[in-house]
Parts: sequence; structure tokens; C-alpha cells
Amino acid sequence: MIEMIVDRVQVSLMSQHRLVVLRDVDEERYLPIWIGQFESEAITLELQGMARERPLTHDLLKSTIQEMGGSVRHIHINNLSKDVFFAVINIDAAGDTIEIDARPSDAIALAVRLSAPIYVDKSVMDRAGIRPDRNVEPEILGLADDLHERSEGGERVDESKLSAFADFVDTLNLEDLEDEE
Repeated sequence: MIEMIVDRVQVSLMSQHRLVVLRDVDEERYLPIWIGQFESEAITLELQGMARERPLTHDLLKSTIQEMGGSVRHIHINNLSKDVFFAVINIDAAGDTIEIDARPSDAIALAVRLSAPIYVDKSVMDRAGIRPDRNVEPEILGLADDLHERSEGGERVDESKLSAFADFVDTLNLEDLEDEE
């Protein structure tokens, strides 16, 4: 298992898709995971230390585990199948270890609330981890392509079909617009 931390939560300005980017604590490797809006907000609110009037679902889960005498030992992103990540929450309860199946986004939201370690299976990192190119800005991490080349349904967009739009934009003369005012 590889220990990770939450590096950041990103939002695509083009599509409003969100992803959480985990960073290996020992190497310059990243794991981007597409997540939902509510989970991204839950993670971001906690990372920024923003107070909430009422508990969110992840706060409720945290309180429930603690009130029942348990503690989260760690979360483990343990599988990747057909582009879907899987995770478990490892809970210590009365000396027993309980593994609860969870979406990675929910497990991460809980982990940041409890400062619990986040681990990723080596096989998952080998398949989906990213090492940034030294000549590329670290923020890009190869994710810009995914953010801009996917349609609403998640499938890749054939950029050759967009060439007519690119040609149109390239021929626009913005000075003509100023003359009309």
C-alpha cells in the first residue's frame, strides 16, 4: 500500500466535472479520481477548515463511529475496474478490524475529517497513477486533456470533429465587433 495525501480538488471550468488529486507522500506521483459535486464540496470545506451550521453526511459518519467507540485506522483505495475506483474504510471497533465498502470520494471525505491515513494499492497506482513530466507545469499533470476532451457523458470527444469550430474561431475579427458599438 502506498500512503497518499489530498493534494487538491479541481473543477473543470468547461464541464463542471470535479476530481480529487491524491499525492504520494514519498514520490512525485499523483492519482486523479473523478468525484461528484457534493463529495468535492465536502472535502474542500474540511480542507479549508470552514465551519458548517449542521453536520454533513461525512460529519455524521465520523460522529457515529466515534460515539460507538470506534476509530478509523485508515482508508484504502484497493481496486480499479472498468475505470471505477473502489475503497474500504478500515475501522477499529472493540479490538476488531471492520472493513466497510465505500466510494473513494466518501472515504476520502471521512479521512480528511479524522486525519486518517489514505492508502492506495500498488496495482491501482501502477494502472492510474501519474508522474508529471519535468517540462510540464505541475498543475497540468496530464489532466487537462481529460478535462477538456470528455463530453458530459464521460466519453472522449473526437477533436477532428471540432475542427470546423476551431477554423471559425480563428477567423473571427474582434475589431469588427468594436466598430458596431
